[in-house]
Amino acid sequence: MEENQREFPDLSGIRWDAQGLVPAIAQDVETKEVLMLAYMNEEALRRTLREGKACYYSRSRQALWLKGETSGHYQEIVDIKFDCDQDALLLTVKQTGMACHENHFSCFHYNLERDGFKVLGEPEVRPQMPLGRTLELLSAVIHSRNQERPEGAYTTYLFEKGIDKILKKVGEECAEVIIAAKNADPGEIRYEVADLFYHVLVMLEERGVGVEEISKELYIRKK
Repeated sequence: MEENQREFPDLSGIRWDAQGLVPAIAQDVETKEVLMLAYMNEEALRRTLREGKACYYSRSRQALWLKGETSGHYQEIVDIKFDCDQDALLLTVKQTGMACHENHFSCFHYNLERDGFKVLGEPEVRPQMPLGRTLELLSAVIHSRNQERPEGAYTTYLFEKGIDKILKKVGEECAEVIIAAKNADPGEIRYEVADLFYHVLVMLEERGVGVEEISKELYIRKK
């Protein structure tokens, strides 16, 4: 079998439309923001798989379109899924720069209201990740540190010292959060709470409790 036949999965299950196209939705892997909707033909999808960057088909120009080729705002592919009807694709991507040609992070930056459309957000501003997603990503980094134990990393130091050291740090950070709150300094509160969250995540990793378990417990308590 030739090399170019071996490197691609079987695409025969995808239901292309009459023009040989399928809609492709791009979603940012970090923020989970829906970035854009475009179209792919089979050639665009194969190039995407081959190069690891999103390539679409422009219906107006009737040509392939490598996202970021002109702007430098590439979309690095993390994974690709298709839906239950097999006629739409979902691309999880690592977005470089802004996704929209109007210089917004997402093309979906207009909100439909009673009096018309309202622009959401500011140009050239990447949206802040929700706290839950930030904790999820940080937890993944901490898990990686635990597995790999890179020399010189503070997280490695905590794991090598063991649970007693980790718990001592959690206790210290709890006290510092209380002091910060008493001082009524928002900047100090922000800094100390972030420290506490980090050390609690290290403790959870050491004890083998995933953040998804904490999320589930908090959801149960939601009233």
